[in-house]
Parts: sequence; structure tokens; C-alpha cells
Amino acid sequence: MQKVRVLTGQYGATPIKDTVFKLEAPFKIGKKGGFITVCGKDVVGVPDRKIRIKVESPNSFEEVDVETPVGGANTKVETDAQIIKRLRERFEILKDMTDAAIDGVVRGMVVTGPPGVGKSFGVEQVLDEANVATKLTNGKEKYGMEKGAASAIGLYKLLYEYAEKGSVLVLDDCDTVLYDETSLNLLKAALDSGKKRKISWKSESRVLRQEGIPDDFEFKGSVIFITNLKFEKARGKIADHLGAIMSRCHYLDLTMDTMREKFLRCKQIVGDGMLDEYGFSKKEQEDLLEYIYVNRNKLRELSLRMVTKIADLKKMNPAKWKAYVESTCMRRV
Repeated sequence: MQKVRVLTGQYGATPIKDTVFKLEAPFKIGKKGGFITVCGKDVVGVPDRKIRIKVESPNSFEEVDVETPVGGANTKVETDAQIIKRLRERFEILKDMTDAAIDGVVRGMVVTGPPGVGKSFGVEQVLDEANVATKLTNGKEKYGMEKGAASAIGLYKLLYEYAEKGSVLVLDDCDTVLYDETSLNLLKAALDSGKKRKISWKSESRVLRQEGIPDDFEFKGSVIFITNLKFEKARGKIADHLGAIMSRCHYLDLTMDTMREKFLRCKQIVGDGMLDEYGFSKKEQEDLLEYIYVNRNKLRELSLRMVTKIADLKKMNPAKWKAYVESTCMRRV
């Protein structure tokens, strides 16, 4: 069942703030204003049944991850500062683990999180620095990033290209390989915990012969898989395959499952200087963030990419940027 976090609302004379409920019926407008129907079970201070929570608008609540605990006054809620600290620590871990992949300590890592929050950037930044260092010593680049779809034979060729010890192959948003059994078997072989990781292509291939690629080789590199999928929530046949990948990899969930966490990630990166190149004043940056927060449920997505889009429009026309955002970045209601 879908859950929602009521940011500000009211049940009778009882104020409801930052409380998670199971949603029974979506937002509606009645004679006395807007409301949502939720289940009061397990929430302190409200009846143990279906109830209506009065809310001003859809901006007064947000969808949350299905595993978020239901609770009211007795449920510990992170402050904004605590969430920002947690997210910053997770991204620092991402960089440290990428360094470990370069050193060959980490053979495989799965990084999961919502789109547009900087997953790829964090990994790419570390690899770019490593490639620069390699070039300075006249060495061969050993770190590559493949974005988008990859066929099974394409994956085989990539693994061969980055098979040397100390090499790192990053598969960014290549989720198609997870639904192809041949590709999955190649990944499992590349990520195996044994001393020797032998990879083979059993089908006859003129393409491999023409490119001088053998039909088997030993893989000594590391693989980083960046995805929007949560492997542990997969169901059906693919769940077994993903479980096999997870058992061979370090699994880093960047823990951004709610609108609040996504917004605070954007706020953190803006605070770190993301918009400095636009020449906005501190007040202008705060106004932009406040506008995003107020309209977070209307935007097509809440991400760093969306922040950049809106900043571009604000820079383009400071007088009409909000109208442009409403026309190009928001869902039609």
C-alpha cells in the first residue's frame, strides 16, 4: 500500500506534522477544503481506523518509500541537517569505494539511487582524476564509462577491454544487461569471488575474430554498476539473478527515497557552489530553492538536472522565468 508523509495537516483539532500514514484515498476537495484519507493504525494521537486529514493542497504531503515506518509523535524523524549529513557521508563513501575499485580492492560495486542526484558524477570525477594521473606517466587509460544500452556481445568486448588488473569498467544506466541472461552470466563471471575469473563467449562470432578478441580470457579488473533500480526490491525471475550480482558486489544505496531527501540533496549541492557560475546573489539562490520546494510535487522530476534547467531559465529571463518553468518543467494537471 502507498504511504504518504503529511508535512502539514490537521485531524480535528490535532495538528499533524511530518507524519507517515498508509494512504487509503488520494487528495480530494470537499466542502471544507482539501483532504486525504489515510489509515490511523500505528500512529499515536489519532483513531485506529480510516480518517481524513485536512491538507491545504498536494504540496502539503509527499509520497514516501514503501519501507518507511508508519508513525506519529513517537516516531523519530531526522532533521534537515541530519539528512544532509547522511547524504554527504554516502557520497563520500561512493568516492572512497571508487578509489578502492581503482586499487583493485573492490572487484564489484552496485550504486543505486534516483535519477539526477549525482551518482555518475561522483564516480566519474574520481576516474577522471585517475586517468589524468595515468596520462602523466604515459600509461594507457584504464578506466572507462559505458552509458546506455549494451548488448551481450558488446558487454563481452567491454570486459575484455578493461580486463587488466587495476582497470575499472563503469556501466552507467545499462539496465538492459540485467534482463538478458547471457549478459547476467558474463557479469557474474566477472564479479566472481574466486582467484581466477574466466569469461568466455561460447557462440561462434565473426565480430570477435575480426577484432582479435579471444573467445575466453581472464578478467582481473573491477566493475561498477550505476542504476536507478533497487536490487533488493526486485520480484520474479530477475530477483534471483540480481541476488547473485548483489552477493558478488558491494551494494551502496544512496538512500534518497522521498521528495524531502531529493530536495535536501539539491539544497546541499547548491550550497556547495553548484549555481556560482550563474552569478546569482545568495537571495536569488534562496528564492530559486524556495520556488522548487513549493512546487516539488508539480515538477516532472526533482533532481540536480531540474535545478540546472530552472537556473538556466532564471538567467535567461529574470522577469518571466517562473512562467517558463510552469510551461516546460511542470506536469499538466
